[in-house]
Amino acid sequence: MTVTLSVCLTCRRASAPEGEVRPGTALHAALQAAGAPAGVVIRGVECLSACDNGCSVALSAPGRWAYVYGHMDPEVHVADILAGAAAYANAPDGIVPWRERPVIFRKQSLARIPPLEPAK
Repeated sequence: MTVTLSVCLTCRRASAPEGEVRPGTALHAALQAAGAPAGVVIRGVECLSACDNGCSVALSAPGRWAYVYGHMDPEVHVADILAGAAAYANAPDGIVPWRERPVIFRKQSLARIPPLEPAK
């Protein structure tokens, strides 16, 4: 089953001048350049509605808990995000044991969303 790592492309710094490459776009490019772990697809999205907490990313997969993480830095957190995505891909229910999560995922979680129930 494929896991999706969604990266907010519109995240930016409040003080960023108009026309500057948005940090969310830079984070997406850095993650793509580093390469997705096995079973993970990286996709850019227009907004995760975490504007006060950007850069933000989300991990999701059918039948699993989903997570939204904020305060990701495109120059610092790429390896940790990818390690967290790999751990998530290996967790059948999406719940990675606490100590196996990268520190940024332990401290910068914005939301944990339960899996959707199967359609009836």
